Amino acid sequence: MEFEMLKGGAGDAANSELVKDTTTANFVKDVVEASQSVLVLVDFWAAWCGPCKQLTPVLEKVVKSYGGKVRLVKLNVDEHPAVAGQLRIQSLPTICAFRDGRVLDAFMGAQPESEIRAFIDRIISQDVAQDLASVLATAEQALEEGDVQTAAEIFAAVLQEEKQNAAALAGLARCYLQTGDVARAEQLISLIPPQDANVAAVERVKAALELARMAGQEDNRPELEARLAANPADHQARFDLAVALAARNMKAEAVDHLLEVVRRDRKWNDEGARKQLVQFFDAWGPKDAATIEGRRRLSSLLFS
Repeated sequence: MEFEMLKGGAGDAANSELVKDTTTANFVKDVVEASQSVLVLVDFWAAWCGPCKQLTPVLEKVVKSYGGKVRLVKLNVDEHPAVAGQLRIQSLPTICAFRDGRVLDAFMGAQPESEIRAFIDRIISQDVAQDLASVLATAEQALEEGDVQTAAEIFAAVLQEEKQNAAALAGLARCYLQTGDVARAEQLISLIPPQDANVAAVERVKAALELARMAGQEDNRPELEARLAANPADHQARFDLAVALAARNMKAEAVDHLLEVVRRDRKWNDEGARKQLVQFFDAWGPKDAATIEGRRRLSSLLFS
């Protein structure tokens, strides 16, 4: 799915397509098919209906003002009763909003311009939110598959539209982390609004940043391994060694050591080993093989 979806879709629709009359025969083409790419309002009306005559001009004015983001299709139910019967239209006028071939919402009776705009805006905002979620999912998948460049381009495109989108900021920060640019990742995280600090994507990249900072520290693994060789019950040495291993992407070995601490003394340091494992899982992500296996083994230990 391309990012252009966020920009409103059918802005280049010909003016003649914005407002039109339809028939039973053309309903699928004019409404069901058209609604795959743009929001379509269907005005079910009749010539004898006074409120219909009041509402239709207002509808046309409002729809034209959206510059192609929404279309209006009018159906005279006296001349073409079949569709209205199928949709169980019982009052006129009834306005149904179609998206992706189905009715999303509707209202009945004449409404002021402000209410019609609020009705359209609510549906468009829902469309944008759904499209945005799909776009972000595409970027996440690209990143999971190792296509950092594509993921970064998608996250950056989202940020051009919504500068403080927490998921996109966190995603782009992860892209920088993948390339070793810790400073740029930290800069992006600092732009995330405080109210979004606890969003899962943000928590994940913060955990990954912490591991990246650890990787930049002096490698003390030989010293820690020597301490463990002398005393296998040295939980602090084993814990520190796990952190050092994880910081250098030796995930399986890091998990082994922390699980060993949990096995020997799960309450040690206020369950420090378990909490560190959870931080690792957050940093690596739920789909990482080390996360999946580590969670399975941790659960087996805790509930055995």
